[in-house]
Amino acid sequence: MEAIGIGLVGPFIALASNPQAIYQNSWLHWFYTQSGFQNDKQFLYLLSAATIGILYFKSVLSFYGQKYVFKFSFKQQGELSAKLLHSYLAAPYTFHLNRNSALLIQNVVNETDKFCTHFMLPFLTSLANITVILALIFLLSKTNLIATLSVAAILLPAFGLIYFFRYKISQWGQEASESNTEMIRIINHGLGGLKETRIIGCESYFENQMKAQIDKFAFALSSFQAFSILPRILLEAILVTFLVGFTIIFLLSNQNAENLTSVLGVFAMASIRLLPSVSNTIYAFGIMRNSTYSVDKVYYDLKEIENLEVERGQKILDERSLRKLFDSKSYSKCCLPFEQEIILDKITYRYPSATETNLKEISLHIKKGQSIGIIGKSGAGKTTLIDVILGLLAPETGNIRVDGKTIYNDLRSWQNLIGYIPQSIFLIDDTIEKNITFGVPDDLIDKPRLEKAIQSAQLEELIEQLPDGINTVVGERGVRLSGGQRQRIGIARVLYHEREILVLDEATAALDNETESLVSEAIRSLSGTKTMIIIAHRLSTLEHCDRVYSIEKGRVVKSGSYQEVVACV
Repeated sequence: MEAIGIGLVGPFIALASNPQAIYQNSWLHWFYTQSGFQNDKQFLYLLSAATIGILYFKSVLSFYGQKYVFKFSFKQQGELSAKLLHSYLAAPYTFHLNRNSALLIQNVVNETDKFCTHFMLPFLTSLANITVILALIFLLSKTNLIATLSVAAILLPAFGLIYFFRYKISQWGQEASESNTEMIRIINHGLGGLKETRIIGCESYFENQMKAQIDKFAFALSSFQAFSILPRILLEAILVTFLVGFTIIFLLSNQNAENLTSVLGVFAMASIRLLPSVSNTIYAFGIMRNSTYSVDKVYYDLKEIENLEVERGQKILDERSLRKLFDSKSYSKCCLPFEQEIILDKITYRYPSATETNLKEISLHIKKGQSIGIIGKSGAGKTTLIDVILGLLAPETGNIRVDGKTIYNDLRSWQNLIGYIPQSIFLIDDTIEKNITFGVPDDLIDKPRLEKAIQSAQLEELIEQLPDGINTVVGERGVRLSGGQRQRIGIARVLYHEREILVLDEATAALDNETESLVSEAIRSLSGTKTMIIIAHRLSTLEHCDRVYSIEKGRVVKSGSYQEVVACV
């Protein structure tokens, strides 16, 4: 369509300047004869109307074509962001042990945007532009072959610039991406520890770090942007030089001035469309090269997650994909049948980067409704054991069975039995209600169950004192609440979700004695109704436990009643 519209400009100019061109040009004469016109002016009007009509139709077609390309590309960006977030949420826990959250945020938000705007869009538009360039070159070759070859020879060096500087372009893209990630990390650190930052007075430390990364980011981005306009500037100058030189040579060769007018008309119109197409294509090649680091980051993260899933699956899941287990589409609230006991049978685990085994043939026997305590020094392996029980880490050897059935045939159903209360409760910047019903849509919240969970966690008094009650916003990470209040919201959360097994990992370690007593009372009130696995430094927290296990260097060294084990500590 581009070629047809521009191709009509030459005959129109030739016919307007010399009506006898109808009889001199075989194409015009054929069209004039076939159309049945007897008047030169009528034919000129038709040709002008056809030229204008085709150009307008081309513009409308181009608009809708670009609209479709944008819609397709940004839809792909959204799907890629969702897929990447899903992959991170479903990734094996060991993947996250070696990742900074700033990097993951950067990948989900910024790198997927860069994939869309700096790779997919340029790729699709460059395909369209290359088609236009080839069509226009074909048109020009029909007008003047030698001049067309000269134009092609001029364009090739501009593409050569991208090839020659390809490594530098990639380096600028990598530096910009790394700086962006560092900026997110610095902001997380500075604002995440705002109280410590303010008290220590190290605001300038984070500001200087931020400024250094901003300078690095600005240099990389400005270097690429400056380079990206260089081909267009050169092309404009070279094409104007070519047109002037071509005109002089044409006149010196004593060619017909009318032919020069029509040829220059076609070349001028073609240049108006050719120059942006060539410039945009060169820019697209450059920006795609610049974004290769971002594209690689996303690809290699997805690939690593896939490899970790396969590796973990080969260990204990008979090569079943963990992605299937955690797929939101197949997500099920079904729980593993639990009527009698949980048995940990000779669990052994070693972190991928560790040289020594962290857990060594640990065996536990937990009856339904029992409360067991786990004690040990820091680094003994308590938290690692909890992560294995939670299904976050897959043991190298050993098994966990519930009522005789392994949990690894249906890990999701096992996790649906568990409520986890860590030392630092994760709270979202939302209401108390949304934090207790964590992950439940508003229209599915069970109000009676919510009230029961609040009562059992002894939160009634707190909620009654708040002006907005259960609709009080707790702030980021629960900053507007005390430590004890946050812990009780954590307890209410697991009770609302009706989990049969409660895992408490140092849940009262950071609390003062009075608050710890209140939280412990809420926990003790659940004895017998819930199966509890409790890690605690404060031995008094474990007084109500039916059995206590003492762990040293990844092994169970003693087990028995609270009096039997604690007396030896």
